[in-house]
Amino acid sequence: MTAHLIRLEDVDVSFHRRPVQSRRLWDHLRARVGQRRALRLHALRRVCLHVAAGEKLGIVGRNGAGKSTLLRVMAGVIVPERGSVSVASGRTLAPLIELGIGFHPELSGRENCYLGGSLLGISSREMRLRIEEIAAFSELEEFLDEPVKTYSSGMYARLAFALATCRRPDILLLDEVLAVGDQFFVRKSLARMQRLMRDGTTVVIVSHNLDLLATQCNRLVWLEHGEVRADGPSAEVAAAYRRSGGRELKC
Repeated sequence: MTAHLIRLEDVDVSFHRRPVQSRRLWDHLRARVGQRRALRLHALRRVCLHVAAGEKLGIVGRNGAGKSTLLRVMAGVIVPERGSVSVASGRTLAPLIELGIGFHPELSGRENCYLGGSLLGISSREMRLRIEEIAAFSELEEFLDEPVKTYSSGMYARLAFALATCRRPDILLLDEVLAVGDQFFVRKSLARMQRLMRDGTTVVIVSHNLDLLATQCNRLVWLEHGEVRADGPSAEVAAAYRRSGGRELKC
């Protein structure tokens, strides 16, 4: 029987969107009498998804399809309104789901490695042994003691990726992190990610780069309007998505 590290059953997530507040008296009065209601955005609808140990899963879809929300649900950042989410106990999970998540802008890169490492279960003693390797991989040796608020988006991404992959996690969640940075670092990051995959890390990748997903993943999930439109072998789902032209198809 296949061991599933991540299980999502009938997951629903929605958000309230409110129009920009108007300063006009009439709009204020309309809001007071209930004529101006919050809009409800359904980010995920009845999503069932099982991710097996060692699987390489890619998630594709247009902007607003629910891809990043799905990754945040897996990471435990978002709690669904309905349904259940479970991650196998005792497994280490490294989420790169937002640029610089867990970093404090006033702290240096070095200090943020200790801070972020603690969230990944890396002790201070282990971090002292790994910090130079993290600095070398991210190519930030001369900037490691500068506040991260002075970093560019590419520097953020390099440090975050180097930190999250400095040791092999059981589960790695990536949300477009390889889309930031120069092509040389992207190639180096891909090589490290491929090594982690060969060593058994379960990887879930959100990306608009369909070629990347088709070549690096053995399975693709196509999200549309928060629902799973297709789930299967990467070549088949990628071909179906390409035939759609990235258009949102009506169910």
